[in-house]
Order: sequence, then structure tokens, then C-alpha cells
Amino acid sequence: MNPLKFLIILVVSFIFLIFIGGFYFYSTITWGLPSFETLENPKQDYATQVLSSDGVLLDHIYRQRRVVLPFDSIPTNFINALIATEDKDFYSHWGVYARRILNATIKNLMALRLKEGSSTLTMQLARNLFFTHEVSIERKLKEAITAVLLEKTYTKKEILEMYINTVGFGRGTYGLQVASEVYFNKEPKELTLSECAFLVALLKAPEHYNGLINYEKAIERRNLVLSLMKEQNYISEYDYVKAVDVPIVFAKTNIYRKPSTLIAPHFVEMIRVQVGKDLSSRNHDIYSDGLIIKTTLNSKIQLYTKQSVEEHLKIFQNTFNKSFNWAKNTKLLEDLISKAVKNYPKYYNLSESERLELERRMKRNKNFVDSVKNVATTIQVGVIVLDATTGEILAMIGASPKFMEDHPDSKHSLNHVTQIKRQPGSSFKPFVYAAALDDGLDINTQVECGPFSYRLPSGEVWSPRGHSDCEPGETVTLSKGLAASINTVAARLITEYTSPEKVITIARRMGIQSQLRAFPSLSLGAAGEVSPYEMAAAFTGFANEGTSVSPYYINSIEDQWGNVIQAPKIKSFQKDALKPDIAQKMTKLMMGVVNGGTGYEVKKYLKNCEAAGKTGTTNDYADAWFVGYTPQLVCAVWVGFDDRRITFTGDYAYASKAAAPIFGRIMSKVYSDPHLPYKQTKFVFSFSENTDSLSASSNHYINDNFVNSDNYFLNDSGEKVYLKVSRTNKIPILFIKPKEDKI
Repeated sequence: MNPLKFLIILVVSFIFLIFIGGFYFYSTITWGLPSFETLENPKQDYATQVLSSDGVLLDHIYRQRRVVLPFDSIPTNFINALIATEDKDFYSHWGVYARRILNATIKNLMALRLKEGSSTLTMQLARNLFFTHEVSIERKLKEAITAVLLEKTYTKKEILEMYINTVGFGRGTYGLQVASEVYFNKEPKELTLSECAFLVALLKAPEHYNGLINYEKAIERRNLVLSLMKEQNYISEYDYVKAVDVPIVFAKTNIYRKPSTLIAPHFVEMIRVQVGKDLSSRNHDIYSDGLIIKTTLNSKIQLYTKQSVEEHLKIFQNTFNKSFNWAKNTKLLEDLISKAVKNYPKYYNLSESERLELERRMKRNKNFVDSVKNVATTIQVGVIVLDATTGEILAMIGASPKFMEDHPDSKHSLNHVTQIKRQPGSSFKPFVYAAALDDGLDINTQVECGPFSYRLPSGEVWSPRGHSDCEPGETVTLSKGLAASINTVAARLITEYTSPEKVITIARRMGIQSQLRAFPSLSLGAAGEVSPYEMAAAFTGFANEGTSVSPYYINSIEDQWGNVIQAPKIKSFQKDALKPDIAQKMTKLMMGVVNGGTGYEVKKYLKNCEAAGKTGTTNDYADAWFVGYTPQLVCAVWVGFDDRRITFTGDYAYASKAAAPIFGRIMSKVYSDPHLPYKQTKFVFSFSENTDSLSASSNHYINDNFVNSDNYFLNDSGEKVYLKVSRTNKIPILFIKPKEDKI
């Protein structure tokens, strides 16, 4: 071949190879670079903040725990420490160090691997925003190009703000706002020089320098940051000497986050699930949009509620543990162990023989058996506190504090306020009494309280227990019947003076949504199951003079820039559930429960405020309730076990001991706090309590629901006894005409 021709082919081939190589290099490096639109609107996951009504952070909801911190809120000491340590020429370069990149590249090529970095803060920001942490020369080049583009798009101040809000500090935290809260339980502006230096020191290797495992390493790295600040004249010698002698004091309860240390874990979890769905339907992501959810919960009332539950259950759990005998419950224990073994992750991958062997082995494991016993016999609790007028949820305890302490993932556990339904027992009786009052009775009406039997349509005879030692024919007032929770009185009310259907209608109007069966046993709370949430909502109708309000828990929702995406609630949904005078009479009746009836334990704690309410204990002592209210607050308390086969025993099994004290403790703390807005301590009544209209036998109160009649006879005392007929249920009754009345 002609040498000249060969040379031309060689040169052309070389140029072609350079072109192909260049094209490949260009396409490889530029592929995956952020577009200009992405550069101008970088997408980062920001945690949603859930705040109490008094501004306390309840928790974050997030994929990455990061909260936006404006530049003006970033401490100067932190910025100076960051620049001194990570990028001392930050204000003079244009995104990259050309000389440092060249030196690092030569060293990396000589080592045949990426050994030395040369990243500026802007390059680190590019990595945090757009790339993975893969170690490669290709990624490094992409970072450098993107860094230059970022410098063209943003000011130095904006780059610093973005960097400080995106960088990871370990322990699942991103950004300075969350890091300062987790490590020191402080707002960023409250950080000291030493704390700023420590947080910058973390950036090199957060889990290595966090001081939780190797405190000396953390101190050494922090002091290096302080030294660099001194060398670059950000701090004086005096400031340096003073700062290096300061120990690092961590907020360990924040670092080692447990659900038991959170203010209201089940309340926040309810928001995550319910509000998250609603926001998703409106194209908002609760996990990444950095929203600010302002709730109705009051952090002080929540704290008082939690303290009250802890104080009560600490004593009550010990009492139960002493009385419960596993030796008498061996079959139950075997079943519980079997169920616990089936929760073993690989259980269903085992053969039948392997499963049996696993179960036998676990039954011999004392630690395992003890843990099963402990979980099963942990007393659970559900407590909710509402503002009676507005329906705002002020406090919520969704599970036993002991359970929360023992189980790290318990904030996602069963919420015993909203997610359980149990028979309410006698705490349901107020709806029966309200129906009876609505059908014409009065609080002083006399009702027979002796043994009672009722033949059901099936032919079966229903004979409720609980006649409070009343003799046949003996009567008590409605007030005494409810205060002493006499079952035979409630049974007579629902069968002779009103009806199950009427009771269900009243309960529905007041807020009970669960299925209720129109049986006479409904009078004892044994014909349906309800949640504490429903019971509290329904009792607002009693506390609010007949107007029931729907509970709500969100005041407003804002995006991370403060734009309102859900406006503050002006008024909750209200429904006229009872006539005002009937609601007031029910309050009078339930005050009797607290002042001298089954709710007497409340008054041991609550001495500075009037209260009304009703206890409820189920037949098998599996559930204990107290649902009550003060002039301004409504509270429902449920105490029991997740496994219904475990029940209370002994005198303490009644709701008067198991549930009522929690209500009393909560209200005592709330009404003793002068800084809370709840000052009204007495109920207001407008009805007259003096009623002489009593019947001779059935003792109905006579009102406009009864048809007048001139038919009468003289009794042994010479009094005229009139016959009247109820308009509502057609029951004929006998009525003694008071001397001063004109019929």
C-alpha cells in the first residue's frame, strides 16, 4: 500500500475514533444530567410536621426526615464551621476546583481506583439532589458539570441553604432543623458554637463520629472543626479554647426515639392514615411535601392525660398481676403460645413436623413464655378528651404506656380509641334514660327496681341481674336508678316506658354509628359494640345542652412555604340530638353518678369542678368504661385487654375502680392549670326540679305527651286517681292529681 495512502487512512481512522470516543463520552456523561427545569425546581423529600394547637411538634411524617430551614434561621457559627471544614474557597470558586480536580484525578489514575475526592459544597449538593452515592469517575464528572450549572442558576446563599437542608446527619436525619432537634432537642438558632462544630463534624461520617459509640472520636473531630475555624479567623483563640472544653451533651431520648417518648403517637398515626389519604386525593404527598399540619390536640392536656393513665395503671396493673393465676388458665396459655409461634416470620415455610418441633421448643423457652404472658396480661387503655362545644380532640391515648415502652414499633399498633369496639355495659344507660325522659318521664319519676322478667318474642324469658337488693314492688327515682346503676330499672325503662327502637334513634342522633340491635338487653349495653371515640362524640350532646358535635382533629394544613391548602375549621358538624331540657336533666342524673353513685371515685381526685358521667362494666368483667364530662370537656375511658378471654377479677374489676379514676385524675390536672382556657367549673340549669306529678303505680311523669281524661276513682285516702294514656306508646297510667293542679 502506498505510504501516503496508509497515512491518510490512519489519520482519518484516528479522527473517527476520537469523534466516536468523544460522542460516547459526551452521551455517557450528559445522559442523566438534570434538565434546566429540574435544576430550577429540584425535588427533595421534606418531612411533614404535625403540630399541636399550642405549637409543640408532635412528630414528623416522612420518607426522609427533613424539614425546610430558611437561610436567615441558620446559625452563623454553623455556616462558618461548614465552609472552614468542607470548602474554604466556597465564595470564590464557580462550582469546582479545577486544580484540585486535576490533582485528585492523577492520584486516582495512579491508584487505578477512585481514592481521593475533590468535591466542593456545590458538587456535594449536586450529588444530594440528583445522583446516587456510587463511587465512580463518571459520577464525579457528572457532579462537576451539574455543580457548574447550579452555580449559574443560584446565588451562593441559595446554594448554602439548599445544601444545609439536604445533607444527612445520621440517625435518619436530614437537614439542620431536624439534626439540631434530634441531637440536642433545640431549635437551630439556639445551638452553641460547640454544637455547631459537632454537627459539621458529623458530615464526614455520621455514624462514626456521632459520639454514641466512640465519644472520644466525636470530640476529636469536633475539635478539628473548631481548629479550622480558628485558623481561618472565624473564631478567636478565646472562643476556641472555651469551646473545646465543652462536653457534648446529647438529647438521648430524641436520638433513641421510642413511641413511648413521643407525645401522641396514636394521634399522629391516625393523621398519617386518614389525612394522608385525603391529601393524596388532592395531589399532595404527606410523606414528602414538607407540609405543616396544625392539629387540635393540646400538648398540656395530652401530657396530663398520659400522666393520669400512667399513675392509675401502675397501681392497677400490679393489683391485677397479683390476682391473675396462669395455673388456672393453662388452656388459654397454650393457645396464646401457639398463636405467638405462628407469628414467627418463617413459620409457614416449615414442614408440619418442623412446626410442631418449633412449638414444643418455644413452650420450653421460659423467656418466650414469659413474654407471651406479659403481652396478654398487659392492661390496655383508650382515652379521648374533647372540647364539648367545638368537638376538638384535645388528647388521645391509644394504648397502655407499658405496652408502648415494651414494643419499639407500637406507634403503628392498635388504637384503642378508634380501632376497637366493645360492649359499653352500663355506660350506655344514659341513652335509655334520655329516651325515657323524651317519652315523658322526669328525673324524680319512681320506677320499680325489684326483680324483673320479660318474655321475648322467641318465648325465652329475659331476667337481668342487678336489682340492688330491691324487694318486689319497691321503687326508686330515675336519679337513684342511674346513680346506683340498677339494671332492673333500665330494663323496665326500655320495655315499659320507651322502646329499644327509640333508644337506638336517640343514640344515632347523638353520634353512635355502630350497629345496635333492638333488644331489651340494649338497656344494659349488651346489644352492640361501640368505640371510645363514638361514646365521647355522643356524650357531647349531653354536655352541650342537646347539641352533639362531631370530633375533629385538624385546624389547618399549610405547604412548606406557608400557603394554606386546608383552611382552619370554623365550626364542626353539629346536630340537635336532644331537647335542651332533657340534656340538662341527663346532666343532673349523671352528676348523681359522680357525687354519690358508681362514679364516686372521680370525686377523690376532682374536687375543684363539677362532673357528670356513667360507669360501665360488662358481664364478664372484660371491659371497664367511664364516659363523662365537665361543663367544658368530654372524656371517654376504656380499660381492658386485647384478648377478651382475659378478664378482671375481684372488687377492683368494676369500672368505678378500673376506669373512673383516670377521668378524675385528668380533669383534676386540667382544671388545676391556670394557663389552660377551661375555667367553667359548674353546670348551668334552667329547668325546674320541683315536680309533684307522680303516678300511683307506674309513676309516670305527666306532660303533653299524655292525653287528658276525666275518668277517675277515689283511693283509700280519698284522693282522685285519674286514668291517662301515653300518646307515644299507648301505655295507660294512673295519676294522682296534686291539690294545687288543675287538670
